[in-house]
Amino acid sequence: MYSELTVLLLSSFVSATLFPGGSELLLIYYLQNNPDNLYWYFCAVTIGNGSGAVLTYFLAGYLSWGQEKAKFRYLKTWRFCQRYGVWALLLSWLPVIGDFIPLAAGWLKTPILTSIVLIAVGKALRYAVIIISTLSLI
Repeated sequence: MYSELTVLLLSSFVSATLFPGGSELLLIYYLQNNPDNLYWYFCAVTIGNGSGAVLTYFLAGYLSWGQEKAKFRYLKTWRFCQRYGVWALLLSWLPVIGDFIPLAAGWLKTPILTSIVLIAVGKALRYAVIIISTLSLI
């Protein structure tokens, strides 16, 4: 079980950064083979994915230190985060664009503690929906 948790943690961490990854399929596979460990799987993917998003947040904040507002590569995400502020982080669970929301939030220097909490809530909700959906199909 520990190897499964480690793989889920690392996979979800990488998939929350700007690197491609897909922890959802791995989570579904493990759930189908051993649904008794769903609590541990949920914790591993939530912690891993949340940590990856928080790392992205802090790297963006560090890279933006002392610089004028640069033209953000994904302008729609940038505008969305400017408009909704820290609350945009609740949508950091979204596929593809969700990885750029913590990046924009870090660059915009949203409040750190609130950002971490909202990232964690968004990621937990994402994996809760995936787990519930998967278990209803088993």
